[in-house]
Amino acid sequence: MRPLSPQEVRRRECPCQAGVVDLPKLQVRPHLAEVVPSVLAVLGARGFSDTLGLAPVSSACVLLVDGLGWELLREHAAHAPVLASLAARELQVGYPATTAAGLAAIGTGLASGEHGMAGYTFEVPGVGVLNALRWCGHPGGPDLGERLPPEQVQPLDTTFSRAVESGIDACVVSDAQFANSALTRAVQRGGRYVGVHALGDLAAAVIAELGKGTGFCYAYHSQLDTMGHLYGPGSSAWCLQLRQVDRLVESIVESLPDGGMLAVVADHGMVALDETSLDLDAVPELADGVRALAGEARARHVYAEPGAEAAVLAAWREKLGPNAWVAEREEAVEAGWFGPRVSDRVRPRIGDIVAAAKGNFGMLRRTAEPIESSLIGQHGSLTTAEQLVPLALATR
Repeated sequence: MRPLSPQEVRRRECPCQAGVVDLPKLQVRPHLAEVVPSVLAVLGARGFSDTLGLAPVSSACVLLVDGLGWELLREHAAHAPVLASLAARELQVGYPATTAAGLAAIGTGLASGEHGMAGYTFEVPGVGVLNALRWCGHPGGPDLGERLPPEQVQPLDTTFSRAVESGIDACVVSDAQFANSALTRAVQRGGRYVGVHALGDLAAAVIAELGKGTGFCYAYHSQLDTMGHLYGPGSSAWCLQLRQVDRLVESIVESLPDGGMLAVVADHGMVALDETSLDLDAVPELADGVRALAGEARARHVYAEPGAEAAVLAAWREKLGPNAWVAEREEAVEAGWFGPRVSDRVRPRIGDIVAAAKGNFGMLRRTAEPIESSLIGQHGSLTTAEQLVPLALATR
């Protein structure tokens, strides 16, 4: 008779866990984290492997369009004929499907279990809950730039620094206001930063970098995601912004030099929340035994008081019912949500309990997070609408 696994032992000791089975596992697909290493490999950078089967090139740009889900692009292809014609395959972004994790996947070539940007917000032991985009305590806490240096939160070498060490000229083309941000330092350090202000100079900067004939650039466009959050993915405003993104892509493709490549990707897709959404702040039972709550509306980290883990798990499963997958930390890790490996450095940042929304359900915090909770479009969870993004390739 085989010995019981640690999970089975815990379930026998605590019957409240016995009903949880069949957590979803991410399907085996190419991951967003493979894109930059593969591009650098075909550029000839040492120490990188091409796992995507790309053609050799002499210059390349990876353009990340925040919030451009594969399913959204297919549904609204008429608004993006150039992108739709290039999008030959899909990638998965891993859990959580959110910007901080996606940018870190680009910047390290690793999944969240190793790079450690475990959510929009997550707990850093000894410090508290960090908002990874604003680099402040959450919600509404002080700036943590000095107390929590980004190079300590994400200490691994970036793909940009490794490219430069290999002799590749690597640059980041992104909003000028992010040039010295903590998140830039955490996941994009090592690259030469080119600050831009709108679609026009974003396109111009990428075209100029590719026109050098050698080197690598990464470019970032944020506003499709903003339209999705404010008005909903697929809304009129979102579709009109998608048209502008398509024109951006068309401009770059038309200007590709011989031996040049453009690879368009995204950090996540998006869904519109519906009436099933729950205000966590209005359900006292969900706060019992909880010392901290992080993540976002579609992907929550729940940190329990010592000894309260089983009771918290039971309460969250009961209250969220069929609307979310609710797992203890080790269940989520074993299911591969955070990638094939989770380092000891990262493991404590994952909630004792992890809740991932199904359907169009949202786990809101209208008191603690009024702005975030007012948004129509949300992302973070394990659904294909959030997980799958395009890999759209153009070469010359």
